[in-house]
Amino acid sequence: MEESLQIKVGKRIQEIRVEKNISQQDLAARCNFEKSNMSRLEAGRANATLSTLEVVAKALNVNIADFFKF
Repeated sequence: MEESLQIKVGKRIQEIRVEKNISQQDLAARCNFEKSNMSRLEAGRANATLSTLEVVAKALNVNIADFFKF
């Protein structure tokens, strides 16, 4: 069974965060999110809005499109 888009995007956010050597806690703080919310987003258990993706992209200094490069 193929992974959902939500899970793929979450994994991609996590990959980018790890590549940039940023902790989940630090990324959550940069986004003004609770760490638990960031955890759910990366695990694909949260359906991110475009606004949320924009905030995360800015915090990681990437384009939103990078979250969809699987």
